[in-house]
Amino acid sequence: MKMLAIYSIKGGVGKTASAVNLAALASQAGYRVLLWDLDPQAATTFYLRAKPKVRGGVDKLVKGKASFDKVIRTSETPGLDLLPASFGSRELDHLLEDRKLSRLRKILKPVHDDYDLVILDCPPSISTLSEHVFSSADALLVPVIPTTLSLRTLEQLREHLDDVDHACPVWPFFTLADRRKKLHLDVMATLSEDWPLMMTTTIPYASAVERMGLERAPVTQFARSSAAARAYRGLWQELEQRL
Repeated sequence: MKMLAIYSIKGGVGKTASAVNLAALASQAGYRVLLWDLDPQAATTFYLRAKPKVRGGVDKLVKGKASFDKVIRTSETPGLDLLPASFGSRELDHLLEDRKLSRLRKILKPVHDDYDLVILDCPPSISTLSEHVFSSADALLVPVIPTTLSLRTLEQLREHLDDVDHACPVWPFFTLADRRKKLHLDVMATLSEDWPLMMTTTIPYASAVERMGLERAPVTQFARSSAAARAYRGLWQELEQRL
């Protein structure tokens, strides 16, 4: 079972949209996929038409006492299951404080053989939860808007991982990119020099992605021929080769 975290210190970078679309594409490619919504805002849970509730509570989940047949929900996309978030997910930091690292992977041990790929949709923060993400995931897929502030948070992430000696690979990729803007073009032309593991596919700024909140579905399903859907398919192809 591979575990991929969609993570960024910065909010508003297209993290949840990327998590949902990549999870859907992976399931369409034949992978058994679990999408775990770790963000108390529960946007992924909303997109996949599930109730923001963890049956039995987040406490039981962290302690390894949850009944996964009651916690995990099926989605409308065959092969894609969801472990939803709830407002109670805000307690995860506190509940994980005294736990050994890699707890997220241990929590999922009972369903290890049921899935080929687990995708974590992570809240934007550096916290106890993020430390468990760093130690559990096989790679961090980091969405980056081609702007100065987004680049700054990417560099902060690298410095933090070096400071705490986490060896988790970081795979940045551009999102919300607008090729009409000179700044975006300049940033996209130079960043790969500092990040050799950067993905080559860029996700454009697109109205189709914004419509996900209305359609409550992956853009690759309701707008298959859109530029955003084509870009996500390209990004998934890159990911599949690395995984």
